[in-house]
Amino acid sequence: MILVMDVGNTNITLGLYEDGHLRHSWRLSSRVARTEDEIWVFMNMLGRGANIDMSKIHGIALGSVVPSVTVSLLRLISKHLQVKVVEVSSDIELGISIKNVDPHTVGADRICNAVAGFEQYGGPLVIVDFGTATTFDIVSDNGDYLGGIISPGLESTAKSLHHLAAKLPMVDLKFPESLIGRSTESSMQSGLMFGGAEMVEGMLRRLRGEMGENMRVIATGGLAPILLPELPSVESVESTLTLKGLYNIYLKNE
Repeated sequence: MILVMDVGNTNITLGLYEDGHLRHSWRLSSRVARTEDEIWVFMNMLGRGANIDMSKIHGIALGSVVPSVTVSLLRLISKHLQVKVVEVSSDIELGISIKNVDPHTVGADRICNAVAGFEQYGGPLVIVDFGTATTFDIVSDNGDYLGGIISPGLESTAKSLHHLAAKLPMVDLKFPESLIGRSTESSMQSGLMFGGAEMVEGMLRRLRGEMGENMRVIATGGLAPILLPELPSVESVESTLTLKGLYNIYLKNE
């Protein structure tokens, strides 16, 4: 069994691969400071719920954009598992090349998305990831990672509006019944959701001007399925894309 660990600014997503298939996945908050022993307890509780013995793991792929959590996880692995760890960076075999970009500034999650996306769809390809930030990652037809775009995420924007404006509530991220809001809540939802979709479509239109009309587009991240009906340029949603990338990278460096 191979454990893949995607550490983002909001969540730690764990995935367990067996015989090439993702058998189970779980999510923990990465905003809560936990020791390696506390994380290990949570992992074992999750494993028991799925009838999985975590001590049977024989390899780990780790991709992290939160250095403090990385340290805790590496200590956990050293203390409790003592197995081979492939830590995602531009310095290992990826299956793609990072061109004209400072490779050490590209987040591990974005590398994983590019690796899995190119392996499955080829290029030229754009991966839109709806996370804490909304990111666009671009891969050429011959597997060169060309760079990307980072914009505020929908959840981050909603929280900012709520915190910065005294009378604006925290709203659910869903499409309202109409574009014109009939309340403060529906007006905010319209701006966030329809505005977010238009931003993505506008960016993709501009990218097609640079990359060509044969550019393919896929999406990932928790809000991707909700936004998909308003994103005609997006071919499909790959909800486990980052985990797939982690697993593929592990195999390339095993």
